[in-house]
Amino acid sequence: MTNLVWVALGGALGALGRYGVALASIGIWGKSFPFGTLIVNIVGSFLLALLFIGQQQGSVNEAGWLFFGVGVLGAFTTFSTFSLEVVLLLQSGEFTKALLFASLNFFVCLAAVLLALWFKTYF
Repeated sequence: MTNLVWVALGGALGALGRYGVALASIGIWGKSFPFGTLIVNIVGSFLLALLFIGQQQGSVNEAGWLFFGVGVLGAFTTFSTFSLEVVLLLQSGEFTKALLFASLNFFVCLAAVLLALWFKTYF
């Protein structure tokens, strides 16, 4: 039961963070491109990789992994939202935006993971 509480509390915080980023990005850039989703996917990928390193090194315990990795970052990152937004862009005839959005999410999120793993080597 305790594990479920850690995940639920983390999930609530992650969802609030994701909503905040979405609102801020719309306020800054408008709704013509889903920048909020792109931002949370990049940041979430980077942070999840750092957390994974911490878990592998023994500095992140099970409760920390459940709270931050499964809860906070699980709710903060939005791959399902990403998928829907790509399809919606395609359905609205925005093929270039859909390709750009999907490519940026894919390549920049992978680069964020590699950057986090690089940090492990030097820090």
